[in-house]
Amino acid sequence: MGTGKRLKNPAEWQDGTVAEFLALSPEESLYVEMKAALAVRLHHRRAELQLTQTEVARMLGSGQSRVAKMEKAESSVSIDLLIRSLLALGADRNEIARVIQG
Repeated sequence: MGTGKRLKNPAEWQDGTVAEFLALSPEESLYVEMKAALAVRLHHRRAELQLTQTEVARMLGSGQSRVAKMEKAESSVSIDLLIRSLLALGADRNEIARVIQG
């Protein structure tokens, strides 16, 4: 079952960061890190409040699948939406600032 592709030998592998692999600028890398941190906080906040994704979706006037995408920081989800959702779940500016600061 030859595909004509040769897999790299583990001895040829290189260590590196995700930012290096994706050729992200420092600004893009920081943006991705902040977005991921906000998504994780949204998930934890929802769990702390013992809410389902469906319940959060109702609060936001959205659908459950959108909340799932938000918690995974999918590319279609903006930082603005993550922040507005955290605010709707009772987070304040200090909490959001701590999340963004890392």
